[in-house]
Parts: sequence; structure tokens; C-alpha cells
Amino acid sequence: MQGDEAIAEGALKAGMSFFAAYPITPASEIMHHLAKVQSLNFVHAEDEIASINMIIGASMAGAKAMTSSSGPGISLKQEGIGYAHMTETPVVIVNIQRVGPATGMPTMPNQADLMQCKYGTHGDVFPIVFYPNSVEECYKYTIEAFNAAEESLSPVFLLCDGFIGQLYEAVDLSAIEVKTKERSKISLGKGIGHITGLLSENGIPKTKHPSYYKKWIKRIKEKIDDAAKNYAFYEYIPNKKSDTLLIAYGITSRVVLPLKDRYSIFRPIRIFPLLENELKEISKKYKKIVVIEMNEGQYKNEVERILKREIRFINSTGGEVKLSYIEGELKKIK
Repeated sequence: MQGDEAIAEGALKAGMSFFAAYPITPASEIMHHLAKVQSLNFVHAEDEIASINMIIGASMAGAKAMTSSSGPGISLKQEGIGYAHMTETPVVIVNIQRVGPATGMPTMPNQADLMQCKYGTHGDVFPIVFYPNSVEECYKYTIEAFNAAEESLSPVFLLCDGFIGQLYEAVDLSAIEVKTKERSKISLGKGIGHITGLLSENGIPKTKHPSYYKKWIKRIKEKIDDAAKNYAFYEYIPNKKSDTLLIAYGITSRVVLPLKDRYSIFRPIRIFPLLENELKEISKKYKKIVVIEMNEGQYKNEVERILKREIRFINSTGGEVKLSYIEGELKKIK
């Protein structure tokens, strides 16, 4: 099956009962697959803005809900994403990335929406973001995205590049065991009341109370951090003969996998919150660290920030990633 189809199946396994989206390459196959599910409340929305607000409303009414899109559509959803953060509404947002900005290269895959996930909406938010690298993982981490959304009471991203979303692989879904969390009683407990995007306490606006905001934002950050600890997913392939650690994710981690005989490899699956403790501990063993990604250094900058040391970088942009190119660039690093 295709990666996009596995995401759809994972959402159904997680208990999703409402889905709304607008077609966009390379994410449309998620919609195509779910449109055939008669038991699902499925809406082909009139646009991206409508779809994000529909799933927020559905979640507030008690449904596990998801939307899917690509970069330009995620840009349009950002106001709704911020609203979901403020109202502590659990939803899952899937982004199958393509080359941007704007319409960009619609059929070419990319990995340049990491900062969009983390900082796309205004204000301080602390999103949980997962990034699979196989069809099997598309299924598995879609379920975990729903679990994390319920545990953190927040919007959670499943980030994927077009290569993985459009990839076909043989997979036995019945052999993948992932526990699913029940619908959160806290979110269901909203019932009839006043829900607002304003800073509020029990529905009552608190728009001129700096001291309350400070307590609120502290609680929100701690809540996300506590939930994220249960989803510290990564893969580490050590090579005792190497003094260099390669960091890659998504399709890029698959391209560099043949280099495991010469280098150590670290693959983050929970992209955000950043795997700070894991990266700090593992990086101590290596003289050189090289981040390889399909953008101009979005994850590299985050790694450099927390490790406080020089991080080497190999970028592969324009919708392609080649092992021969990466090997050539690694030879230049002294």
C-alpha cells in the first residue's frame, strides 16, 4: 500500500470518526482512501480554512478528528491551528511536504516545513511533531499522533515528505501493535459552554491579566513536555569505528542507510519537541556531526542551538536526494 493510504488506515485504527480536508498534491490519496469508508464522517471541504475549523468543531463535540494537506494548505490552516492550541483541542494535522514556497514544485517532495509546524501560527505554541520514514511507520505514527493529541490536549502534526507519502511498500498492518488511547474525558467535558480563542479561565476572558497568562503558558508548556516524554521516538545505529554522526530523517534517512558501515546514524522520529536529552548524550561520542536534510538547514539549526557546537550540514534541495551526492559532500568534510 501507499504511505498516504497507511496514514488513512492508521487514523481509522486510532478511532478517527471525523475527517475533513481539501485535495492537494501529494496528500490527496489520503482523502481518496477515506472517501470509500462508509462508517466515517467524511467532508470534502470547500477549502483548507474550512477543513481545519471543521475538525476543531468535531473534536469539541467529542470526535477524534484529522485533516491532511501539503505546505500551501497548512499555511492556510495556521489561524485554526493556533485556535486549537489556545482552546486545548486535540486534533491531528497531516502535512505531506512538497517544494515551496507558494505553489512551488507541486509534484516534487521536500522537507522544508519543519519550522512551519513549530512556528507557523502566531504566539508561543509547543507542537508535538512526528516524522515517519516508511509505509509501516506512516501507519504506526499516525496512531501515535492521535494518542499524543489526546494526552496533550493539543493539535499534533504528522509530518511526511512526498517521497514517503507516495511510496508503495508491502506491509502487514495486522502485525503492527500500537495501543490506542481513549477519547479524552477532559475534552469531552467541555459540554455546553463558552469556548473562546481569547485567553480565558473557564470560558471567561482574561485579556488584561499578565500574571494569569504567565501561569497559563507555564502550564501549557509543562503539559506538552510531560506528554512528549512518552513519545521520545528515534532510531540510533552506532558504528564504533566512526567519529562522525549522521543525522537524517524521513526519506533522507533511508538514502543514507547504506552508509551505516562507515558512519553512525541518528534518526529523529519525534521532530518536536526536540530530542534534547538523547541528542546531547549521543553526540558526546563524536568529533563531527553532520545533519543531512532536504532544506536549507531547518533541523540543523535546531541541533546546533541545543548542542552549542558546530554542526556540519549537507542539503539536498529541489525535490531530489541522491546517495552519490551525499557521499561526495561527506568526503569534503574534514
